Amino acid sequence: MPHLENTVLCRESQVSTLQSLFGERHHFSFPSIFIYGHTASGKTYVTQTLLKTLELPHVFVNCVECFTLRLLLEQILNKLNHLSSSENRCSTHITCETFNDFVRLFKQVTKAESLKDQTVYIVLDKAEYLRDMEANLLPGFLRLQELTDRNVTVLFLSEIVWEKFRPNTGCFEPFVLYFPDYSIGNLQKILSHDHPPEYSADFYAAYINILLGVFYTVCRDLKELRHLAVLNFPKYCEPVVKGEANERDTRKLWRNIEPHLKKAMQTVYLREVSSSQWEKLQKDDTDPAQLKGLSAYTHVELPYYSKFILIAAYLASYNPARTDKRFFLKHHGKIKKTNFLKKHEKTSNHLLGPKPFPLDRLLAILYSIVDSRVAPTANIFSQITSLVTLQLLTLVGHDDQLDGPKYKCTVSLDFIRAIARIFSSHDHGNSLIADESF
Repeated sequence: MPHLENTVLCRESQVSTLQSLFGERHHFSFPSIFIYGHTASGKTYVTQTLLKTLELPHVFVNCVECFTLRLLLEQILNKLNHLSSSENRCSTHITCETFNDFVRLFKQVTKAESLKDQTVYIVLDKAEYLRDMEANLLPGFLRLQELTDRNVTVLFLSEIVWEKFRPNTGCFEPFVLYFPDYSIGNLQKILSHDHPPEYSADFYAAYINILLGVFYTVCRDLKELRHLAVLNFPKYCEPVVKGEANERDTRKLWRNIEPHLKKAMQTVYLREVSSSQWEKLQKDDTDPAQLKGLSAYTHVELPYYSKFILIAAYLASYNPARTDKRFFLKHHGKIKKTNFLKKHEKTSNHLLGPKPFPLDRLLAILYSIVDSRVAPTANIFSQITSLVTLQLLTLVGHDDQLDGPKYKCTVSLDFIRAIARIFSSHDHGNSLIADESF
């Protein structure tokens, strides 16, 4: 199919496999197909495009939106009812409480003439969320063809492998199809295909080559790269628009775009500013350090011990003081597993926000996570003051008993993890950041 080949790039093998599995419209297909791969590997796009191009009856449901059993089942049934009903009848809303009701109602809906003698496809995107629902839901979808005695295929789209889905009680095994990550050549081909009509394909391909040379080592996400390509292209072709260079003057174009790509590197994945704000930032040559949020902090090169102080502050803000012995002492003795948590303490600490902590607790945690011996010198105290000045720490008051300062950590977990990665050799510090208590 030439139209499909031009629409779906670099996924010929997966498209061919799916077409073979679908077969003819009246053929019974596989009861279930499990498609997995990393984010932005083309799973959803390929599946939707193929079903629409082949004009196969299907319903597409995102399991993030349908976060309860009732929402999920009703969404599927009502979309199927819309496919099988005329415009006059599609206003009726179907309600469904249990999976047994779903099987019964599914049989009724698929009796319609428009769905007879052809395969109906149910696509469940973000299928990993099914694992958090009722235990009978996943096995039921895997055996839906048998339970309903209808020509139906359920497609699961997920970012995790099938082995993490398989129920302990046993179930029908789906056909498993893997979508690998796009190679740099694939990304070059796909992104170059989006070139603006007013510029030549070679000119845009040269720009994409520069973009991938900068971002490929830190970002392989096609959606993010496509966003970056659209966002920064006006700056790349600015010398051509002004008549200062032609399309083949790649060196001059690179010198013009290089500082702006470096700015964009600081906000990859963050989406702290909108596209219009980013364009204004480029036009005004504004210092990116003026951005509010995580990327603003990444422009500050912190001293060695300041990074450990910030990690210690985060641990003190989000961990109860009574857990310090368990986390930071090597020989803390045997800890009894008792239900000592109060009701309000069972809530995620991140939802409750950072808690104030005294200076002596901050220093105690600092000394335990730094491998080398640290003396409480004026240098350490001045670095704490600098973190307050940079608004990475907040001075919130004084302890009533000791009349000492209290602080709060104001940075996010992602920022702390970014700092922790720098100390890859400090396994103890990294394990604390990844601890389940956060």
